[in-house]
Amino acid sequence: MRLSILSILIALAGSGCFSRFVMSDRELREYYRNKSAKPTYFTVRNDSVKLFCATAGNDTLPPLLLVHGAPGAWYGSRNVLDDTLLQQHYHIIAVDRLGYNMSRFKGKRRAVTSITTQAVAIHEALRLNKSRKKGIVMGSSFGGPIAAKLAIMYPEDFYHVVMLAAAIDPKKEKFWWFHRYIVQAPLKWCLPRFINNATDEKMSHVKELEKLQLEWSNLNIPATVVQGGADDIVDPANLDFAREQLKGKKADFIFLPTVKHMIRWERADLVKEILLTHVMNSPMADGTK
Repeated sequence: MRLSILSILIALAGSGCFSRFVMSDRELREYYRNKSAKPTYFTVRNDSVKLFCATAGNDTLPPLLLVHGAPGAWYGSRNVLDDTLLQQHYHIIAVDRLGYNMSRFKGKRRAVTSITTQAVAIHEALRLNKSRKKGIVMGSSFGGPIAAKLAIMYPEDFYHVVMLAAAIDPKKEKFWWFHRYIVQAPLKWCLPRFINNATDEKMSHVKELEKLQLEWSNLNIPATVVQGGADDIVDPANLDFAREQLKGKKADFIFLPTVKHMIRWERADLVKEILLTHVMNSPMADGTK
């Protein structure tokens, strides 16, 4: 049994889906040690939610709301937060989703598998923005469908949604051989909370995506969907699903044949270009909601 547990832990450590999603406070301090500009941190609270946010840029600029995948944390988008040109055009807000890093739901760090609950909670982060302008919501991986849900639920707050390597097709959800073992004791007790929470999300994701599939027709703001052809975590066929669901809507679909899963890092130049293009061309760039 010990050898089996050890082999699974080694597999998890080396697998693409759970590799290096966590940074310690010490690592973050070291990362920002010599940087002239550092994020400003806020915790947004209501009766149920404690939502940790890292922000950059003036809060009177249009918001750029960043939603990470599973697992993940705000610092997975630190290259976007740190970009001085983007900071001139956006109030950038990167959240810790419920159940990850420093965000909590009803006082607990347990997994929150509901896409709707995640979206409603993340929307609270816009309380930090003072611009009264529409913005962009961008989600990566499991954050992609949450970004879409935000755009569907709150079209008055966003003029564009960007989805990077988004896991949105319920028929293309990928599972690995070890998932059957890590959902139950005793192995579950040996794993870090962020892996257990991500696994709980994974096991509920198909049903959540099936619910979301009924709502794609209600997405009435422009979208950009980007997918890597070498992605070994999210099936590249998710891009075909996006094309089908957004047929007849204003949407751009970008396929990158050699790019893997971490698009916001591998093609940071393209992500930056998308964000700058849309803020420049936004009909809300000079107006309020």
